[in-house]
Amino acid sequence: MPTNATLQAAPADHELGQKPPRGSAPALTLAASLLGFALITLDASVVNVALPAIGSDLGGGMSGLQWVVDAYTLAFAALMLSTGAFADRIGSAKAYALGTVLFTLASAACGLAPGLGVLIGARVVQGVAAAVVLPASLSLVRQAYPDPARRARAVALWAAGGSVAVALGPVAGGALTTLWDWRGIFFINLPLGLAALALTARAPRAARRPAPLDLPGQLAAALALAALAFAVIEQGTVRIVAGAVAVAAGTAFWLIERRVAHPVVPFGLFRSRTVAVSMGAGATASVAFYGVIFAFSLYFQRVRGESALAAGLMFLPMTVLIPVMNVLSGKLSNRFGPRLPMLIGQLTALAGLLLLLLADEHTPTLLAAFLLVPLALGCGISIPALTAAMMEALPQERAGLAAGVLNAGRQVAGALSIAVFGSLVAGGGGFIPGLRTSLLVAAVLFAVSALATLRMRAIQR
Repeated sequence: MPTNATLQAAPADHELGQKPPRGSAPALTLAASLLGFALITLDASVVNVALPAIGSDLGGGMSGLQWVVDAYTLAFAALMLSTGAFADRIGSAKAYALGTVLFTLASAACGLAPGLGVLIGARVVQGVAAAVVLPASLSLVRQAYPDPARRARAVALWAAGGSVAVALGPVAGGALTTLWDWRGIFFINLPLGLAALALTARAPRAARRPAPLDLPGQLAAALALAALAFAVIEQGTVRIVAGAVAVAAGTAFWLIERRVAHPVVPFGLFRSRTVAVSMGAGATASVAFYGVIFAFSLYFQRVRGESALAAGLMFLPMTVLIPVMNVLSGKLSNRFGPRLPMLIGQLTALAGLLLLLLADEHTPTLLAAFLLVPLALGCGISIPALTAAMMEALPQERAGLAAGVLNAGRQVAGALSIAVFGSLVAGGGGFIPGLRTSLLVAAVLFAVSALATLRMRAIQR
């Protein structure tokens, strides 16, 4: 998925102008941060192509496979709201090291998992660790480069690492699953995690900052999201109970956030209609992108009978274009403002979803791969632009907070799309009818989002 975690964690005030301590190596710090960010981004997409192999080995059916993906994504999304403050409280270098160690150990547990329950539990721990690594890694980059110009280039390289990881995820997952085993997609994290830790040894140490943490709000948010996912994925009594818990926890979250001094999600942000439109557009892009990759990973292997490696390669035409589209979107936003590239991206993605309706049991695999390209083009253009629109609508001191909420919302939308798409393709009507229903849901969301974006000029005045 196009990444905009560039604005995810606002640096502490004392970090912006500090000089790196003696003995620190900015280039090594950047390498460590880029490697950690790429690692956690890769793990959000590398698993999709391996799902059929995991299901064949460990069982669990469609709901189990959905949880293998969503256990990571939901934990990542839910805790992303407050891990930036956590990193400030203990120091970004310590937070990064702690998150990387936890992620590496959880990856080993995933690779050694004897059953699906252990794998899903370890994926939750991976998501928790990833939520710590992301803001800490960006904070380390900002500390290592006090000069604004050099810092901007370093942050751009850091963000590019995430885009490259997104592009390589399905291919790496397919290659490791075919040439090694599905467990290889987790074992490969061990040397990479150790390398990131070794590079962190020269990272600058920043003073701790007493950043406020809204623990009740964070816990209520996590419970509401987990219960909502259960309500979508599971069946029968579990669905009913989980739905009730989701409503109760969501209500509690809303009440908590209205009363605490430092909420994890300040609802006042949404008084700006530009912010609301940008949040909706970001969520829509995540629904389409993550849901389609999940569904077509199964389509290529279960319907078209391709190997995991071939299925991973089928995503290369779409994912390789994402970094290019991110750059193009930035240039368009600088010249015309964010509204135009948002519209171009949304309409392109909408057209791409409609084209994907042509895919069925008889569609040549290579043709299906190229039918995915317009969706990637649209998402790649719209995501940086909607991020810019949201940032322009808010005061500079709220940029980090707003970006955290935006990225958390996108991750949640992506996780829920996997739950919904998975339930539809596993329904009694058959895989292809379920796939087409999923695509139509995403297309309707993009149509609504594009209509809302048309009003953004009036909104921004």
